[in-house]
Amino acid sequence: MADPQGFLKTRERELPTRRPISVRIRDWKEVYEEQQLGQLQRQAGRCMDCGIPFCHNGCPLGNLIPEWNTLAWRGDWADAIERLHATNNFPEFTGRLCPAPCETACVLGINQPAVTIKQVEVTTIEQAFERGLVAPAPPERLTGKTVAVVGSGPAGLAAAQQLTRAGHTVAVFERDDKPGGLLRYGIPEFKMEKSVLDRRLRQMEAEGTRFRSGVEVGVKITGRQLRDRYDAVVLATGSTVARDLAVPGRELRGIHQAMEYLPQSNRASLGEEVADQILATDKDVVIIGGGDTGADCIGTAHRQGARSVTSLEILPRPPEERPESQPWPTYPMIYRVASAHEEGGERLYAVSTTEFLGDEEGRVSGLRLTEVELVDGRFAPRAGGEGSERVIPAQLVLLAMGFLGPEGTGVVEQLGLELDERSNIRRDRNYMASVPGVFVAGDAGRGQSLIVWAIAEGRAAAAGVDAWLTGSSALPRPVAPTDRPVTV
Repeated sequence: MADPQGFLKTRERELPTRRPISVRIRDWKEVYEEQQLGQLQRQAGRCMDCGIPFCHNGCPLGNLIPEWNTLAWRGDWADAIERLHATNNFPEFTGRLCPAPCETACVLGINQPAVTIKQVEVTTIEQAFERGLVAPAPPERLTGKTVAVVGSGPAGLAAAQQLTRAGHTVAVFERDDKPGGLLRYGIPEFKMEKSVLDRRLRQMEAEGTRFRSGVEVGVKITGRQLRDRYDAVVLATGSTVARDLAVPGRELRGIHQAMEYLPQSNRASLGEEVADQILATDKDVVIIGGGDTGADCIGTAHRQGARSVTSLEILPRPPEERPESQPWPTYPMIYRVASAHEEGGERLYAVSTTEFLGDEEGRVSGLRLTEVELVDGRFAPRAGGEGSERVIPAQLVLLAMGFLGPEGTGVVEQLGLELDERSNIRRDRNYMASVPGVFVAGDAGRGQSLIVWAIAEGRAAAAGVDAWLTGSSALPRPVAPTDRPVTV
């Protein structure tokens, strides 16, 4: 364990300071300042000898959290990164982007602020890169087997790295012009600078993974051609069919899905030319959906100079503290303030959009809202809600209401893959789809979920592929596809 008295001597939870709002909304750099290493190590020293580390239960990857907390506290960064990489291919991604269900499961969190696990994680990997401790790990020998991975998000990258290191020849197909999936074009620069992604991709290329960008499987190459050309195929295409809002006025111009808006902004923030870019500049922006994607839209709109930003959530405002119905160590639905929320704007809860209003030119000009409440499992206008309707101005509306599943056409249709009752690609306990040799990892099989689940599934699917190709596998398998995601 770390310092035996650490949690007694250091009772407060300390995190890096966020850069001043007036400064950070003028650029696209990450919002956090660097934390002093001594302060971080004191925080790692708060990890206690709890006997049963429930943080393991909170983490789908099975991260060995107490072990690398202890090593970070000691400043033994070489062993710390070895323990961290033993379960997580990309801690620099999860340390920035994961909502940290491990922290809400921390035993210390029962009666004190939880250990800053996520910050210890990202500091460990950054120290490792700084000290030259992250090197390519190519296989000692090749198996002669070939694998195609379709999709280069966290699930696809994890599967590809594991399979490459097992000795298979792996090609990753990505329909965008650069690999990374949502990590590149869905996550804003202020949450994770793309140099962090490119750094890891260079390591994977040095290990032997091949990237085929600008190739849409199902269009440039059919699913059947891919299956015939490779010994195995891993589909890690994500959950990309966005939930829409079918209310009057939806056809008005100026109403967009969040994943139309964010990729354009990411490209522009990196200096790329974007034709007809959707911009929030000098507009009243309304974001429908209160999750992480909605927060990404908020932060982006602020940096583009929006006149006002309002986010709408159909659920009531969550409580400040963990409710009794969500006891430790579950992930509680509580009121959280992301860096984007801190930067300004209004958050409206328990409201539903009943109509989009437009101007004479066919552009959206406002939304008609009504207050709602949950009645018999369905949202209905608030009882006795006289005056509960109102109109708010909007010249740009962004839909961030989540995703329904993977695209059912293209490669899925061409391979004749079965879907489950939730419109995800059906797979067995070895991650194999209904067609032999085709495997499914991440949101395409699980549904919209967290980055830790994507990486965990990529690692587990790689073990399934390896075993199918060679008869057995020494690759770790952290989760089974029947496990249900943490709802965040």
